[in-house]
Amino acid sequence: MDTQFGKGPHALNRLNEGILRENLNTDRPILMDACPMLGTLSLNAIFACDRIIVPISRDFLAIKGAEQVERTLHALENVFKRRLPRRYVVTRFDRRRRMSWDIDRDLRARYGTEVCETRIAENVSIAESPATNRDVFAHAPDSHGARDYAALADELTAAGFID
Repeated sequence: MDTQFGKGPHALNRLNEGILRENLNTDRPILMDACPMLGTLSLNAIFACDRIIVPISRDFLAIKGAEQVERTLHALENVFKRRLPRRYVVTRFDRRRRMSWDIDRDLRARYGTEVCETRIAENVSIAESPATNRDVFAHAPDSHGARDYAALADELTAAGFID
């Protein structure tokens, strides 16, 4: 995508322009899932969004990725003329492993209240759902994974982060 669309402001606003052109920015929120690599696609998602949720799995390389996203968002504040509201979500959390707790503690020390209280536990239903071409709610509605994501949605709604 980077080579096809090129670089520059026009390339980075294509998604936002499409949303506006198709009149998709109505009363319903749009949720986009972008890859963690900061290229044309993920930057298009950032330029088109009002808020951002950064999932961080329970490994130290994921923290490095979150740091890169944070640096990028900080650099873009001059472009946006504001700070994009963001939340960090710990995923693949295993409460039996010390490393999960260490990463959780490190993230809270770095990002404070921007880290969601809800943690998404390691769960086979979450891993299986893409293979069935369904979300976890359709694939395994009674699973721990579905309950964790429902709790996350409730938390973000209660905090006014999402509608």
